[in-house]
Amino acid sequence: MQALVKTPRTDIRIQGDIPPRLLDMLRSEYGGSLKIYEGEDEYVELTETDWYREIKAENGPGDAMRIYRKNKQMTQEKLGKKMGNIPRQIISNMERGKRAISLATAKKLSVIFNVPASRFLDL
Repeated sequence: MQALVKTPRTDIRIQGDIPPRLLDMLRSEYGGSLKIYEGEDEYVELTETDWYREIKAENGPGDAMRIYRKNKQMTQEKLGKKMGNIPRQIISNMERGKRAISLATAKKLSVIFNVPASRFLDL
């Protein structure tokens, strides 16, 4: 018995400054099916885009606190103990935005997570 299988197309993408030797090799191997795109991309400052402003507005200091805590695989209870026996409920309230994160708390978080304290302040 024979089965006819259609071979899928191969899509190879190389970005950046491509060495001429590699381009020559690709041209000799793929010939006319090789497509080279030289983009004229315009670079913009990320913090000046509407997308960045929307994301920043949606994600507050509590969200940052939760993300860093989860990245370190810590429970709210464990984080509370590292911060000086703060109850889990207070950590939860800070993460949900029900309780503000003080400057002193932000400094403790910055030491625990090794990031700037400003990440946990609503500036």
